[in-house]
Amino acid sequence: MASLKDKVVVITGGSSGIGKALVELALARGAKVAVCARSHEKLVALFPANDKLMCLRADVSREADCKDFMDEVTTKWGGIDVLINNAGISMRALFEDADLAVIKELMDVNFWGAVYCTKYALPSVMARKGVIVGVSSIAGYRGLPGRTGYSASKFALQGFLEALRTELLYTGTHVMWVSPGFTASNIRNVARSSDGSAQAETPLDESKLMSAEECARRIMDGIENRKRTIVMTSQGKLAVWLNKLLPGLADSIVYKHFLHEPDSPLTKYSKK
Repeated sequence: MASLKDKVVVITGGSSGIGKALVELALARGAKVAVCARSHEKLVALFPANDKLMCLRADVSREADCKDFMDEVTTKWGGIDVLINNAGISMRALFEDADLAVIKELMDVNFWGAVYCTKYALPSVMARKGVIVGVSSIAGYRGLPGRTGYSASKFALQGFLEALRTELLYTGTHVMWVSPGFTASNIRNVARSSDGSAQAETPLDESKLMSAEECARRIMDGIENRKRTIVMTSQGKLAVWLNKLLPGLADSIVYKHFLHEPDSPLTKYSKK
């Protein structure tokens, strides 16, 4: 897929951050774009009217919403060339303190949302020998303390996509996932606390992180060049390799890193 021009690109979770940047860049590269979010009103307010853009309401944790979304796209444009499973939520809480409903919500959105959307887009994507993408995380390679549900959902996502890629190896359909690392977005502001409420603030200096626009550019370049996987930051690449080669050392380094983030939940254990 040398170019996205006139291709039909479906993006979930497009109302902010990486998703919003993906929509804007796909349109700029000439694609027809279908985007969903839980709030249709927010999508309409974000993006100017465009005959190459469909804004639809869908909660990806609901199978019926995902099926309806894919059906509407194929009805309007005849098929799907690229599916980008971007919708996701995060968390920051010790597993000991977390309500299990928080873990379930993360699995429903981050994992099952991608499974549902992929299931109902797959016949069309296969017919067009297109691309299926999962926006994952370093947390899909290396479990992160205080983020058990998030890590579990991303490990599950990558396992699902790797198995699917192998199944489709000789069909002409491409499957890839990307791990952006920490990216400037509102994902940490709306990350779930132990009781499921939004954190409402980020523990990171967002001004020092990769921009959502740069992240979107790397994802779109990867789609056009059919990359296998993309780990976007040097810190992320180091974490992946260190975890493979020296897992015990990785445990210690990762623990210390997250212990020193502002208001780290790990301080509960470090004081014992």
